[in-house]
Amino acid sequence: MYCRRHDLGLILFDDDLISPDHPKWKKATWQKYLIGDVVSKSDLAVNNICYLDTDILISPLAPNIFDQQRREKINVVSQWYDLPHNREFILRRIAFLRNRFFSKDYPLDSLLFSSLDQLFAYSSLPTQKNYACSGLFVFNVKTFRELMAEFFLRYDKTIFTPSSGGDELYFNYFMQSGGFDHWIDYKFQALWIYEAATNFSFLYESGTKDLELVKKCIEASLFSNYFLHFAGSWYESEMWEQVKVLDTPESLEMFSAFNEYMKTPVYGKPLGAIKPKENS
Repeated sequence: MYCRRHDLGLILFDDDLISPDHPKWKKATWQKYLIGDVVSKSDLAVNNICYLDTDILISPLAPNIFDQQRREKINVVSQWYDLPHNREFILRRIAFLRNRFFSKDYPLDSLLFSSLDQLFAYSSLPTQKNYACSGLFVFNVKTFRELMAEFFLRYDKTIFTPSSGGDELYFNYFMQSGGFDHWIDYKFQALWIYEAATNFSFLYESGTKDLELVKKCIEASLFSNYFLHFAGSWYESEMWEQVKVLDTPESLEMFSAFNEYMKTPVYGKPLGAIKPKENS
């Protein structure tokens, strides 16, 4: 839907981009840095790519993300700064709610609260000034395909990170230490764990007992954000798989109607007291 609306191409990768026998093979989260090189060697005419994890929902109201792009940079969203909420408060709520409703074993003090210094120190990397979620980034193929492929090939599968060999920490070091970073609006990668803990904390108690409630909360978040990322491995991150958001005509019609309404000028004319009719 999003691609049709903005006249964009869509590519899905569901196989390894490098042979598992290759000495530099690493799990799929790393292989996204080979996409530019793979696409450039294909018959596809692709200039710019927005990489997306598959656990991201896109609002029907979302503008074209490529309008935010600086082609000489890797365009990313911070999960640390320029948030619509206080990050420390969000993390406290996440830890507290997970401990209270998901598992008493969930620690109230953990890696979740690491400073940037502590986080980069886990992998003996120099501290950087910000921290992006690597589930979404936009880049120009010609400018970055070789740099990203070289970055991928720099490490083998024995690499150590706090996320069990994940790419995110090293991606942040590569991007920021090279001066490639350009930070775009949080709305292009709103994190559901932040949104749920801040705006829908009651979902921690109800879980997925009421799927219609979960669906309404996700839809409400998509009214406020463009791309909603269900990153992570804890229970709230699985909620998007439990419900069919944007899969019903009623849901889509609501977003479509709101989009049309946003094009209508309003003048604030005084109409007196307005009361709803019964059964309306």
